Amino acid sequence: MDERNYLMTWQKYMPVIRLHLKRSLQEEQQFKLNITDFEAAGSRGKSGYTFSINMENGKVTNNISGSAVARDLYELLKADSAIKELLKDKNVKMSVGKSFVLSIKTTHLSSYR
Repeated sequence: MDERNYLMTWQKYMPVIRLHLKRSLQEEQQFKLNITDFEAAGSRGKSGYTFSINMENGKVTNNISGSAVARDLYELLKADSAIKELLKDKNVKMSVGKSFVLSIKTTHLSSYR
């Protein structure tokens, strides 16, 4: 299993992710990733780089253990103090599809739980 191959790649995107995460409070955000950055970090072959991370209050609520790309992104998200603050009391879904676009959708957690 490839361990932490994508940390450096995601690190380059963190300022952009931080900005889009803030903007996602108003509307869903999307931006194109550079596939060659990820291919240089590790080959995903047929499985590709697609993934979805669902977070509630900064904690992952779906299983991302099968995706090194998603695990490495989440590791950086939870280590970033500005992003941790943005994730508080929110539902955030981040996903990358076949078109290699990162989507970020944020909703506030209901206080009626």
